[in-house]
Amino acid sequence: MKLLSWNVNGLRAVQDKGFYDFFSREEPDILCLQETRLGPELAATSFEIPAGYHARWAGAKKKGYSGVGILTRTEPLAWQEGLGEQQFDDEGRTLTAEFSDYYVVAAYFPNSQHELLRLDYKLAYNAAFLEYCEALRKKKPVIFCGDLNVAHEEIDLANPRSNTMNPGFYIDERNWFSSMLARGYRDTFRLFHPEAGQYSWWSYRFGARKKNIGWRIDYVVVSDELVSRVEEAFILQDVMGSDHCPVGIVLK
Repeated sequence: MKLLSWNVNGLRAVQDKGFYDFFSREEPDILCLQETRLGPELAATSFEIPAGYHARWAGAKKKGYSGVGILTRTEPLAWQEGLGEQQFDDEGRTLTAEFSDYYVVAAYFPNSQHELLRLDYKLAYNAAFLEYCEALRKKKPVIFCGDLNVAHEEIDLANPRSNTMNPGFYIDERNWFSSMLARGYRDTFRLFHPEAGQYSWWSYRFGARKKNIGWRIDYVVVSDELVSRVEEAFILQDVMGSDHCPVGIVLK
């Protein structure tokens, strides 16, 4: 099973930037999307679902903001939008698909923003999200993926020393990631790639992507019960169309 995750930075925009070529080339079994910027109604009329796939969307109350979606070959047993907490669900950040032997959760974590103005909100979402996954995990294993808006370790961004006080690399955000791993989850990419220099997001400024001055803030995370089934984890750095690129795993 191939699962991909991609922050598309606008679902309508990415369709004109090679999305369907990417999709037909990769043929994912599951594709999780973030920052769709569309609610379910607009997504249904603005996006052509590839033949043979099922789709579901969760959108924000604010138009043109946030939003997540899941495309899957196998129809899920059930869908769940949100975490069950209005302050987070109003921003359309979480969508869950239940399958026979695991859950897949697509998530678009908040950005703590300039001067860390939304740090408290982000940390509250992080805590609620982890408890939600823990509740799911009591029933079956969990895969969660998406733009977590944090580079966990120094090797996860090109310029760690100059970013220690900046959103996405602030110590409180990184500590939460460490605490999440300690609860029995694994960053799948690091199972196979211990080296630095592979990123999933680049600023549009200063030719950052061409120079590979980036951050790894997009992840596929599995609960420990699934680690033995992860055959491969990767970042598709050559896929264009967004300031992020897709990340993914192959699961037995």
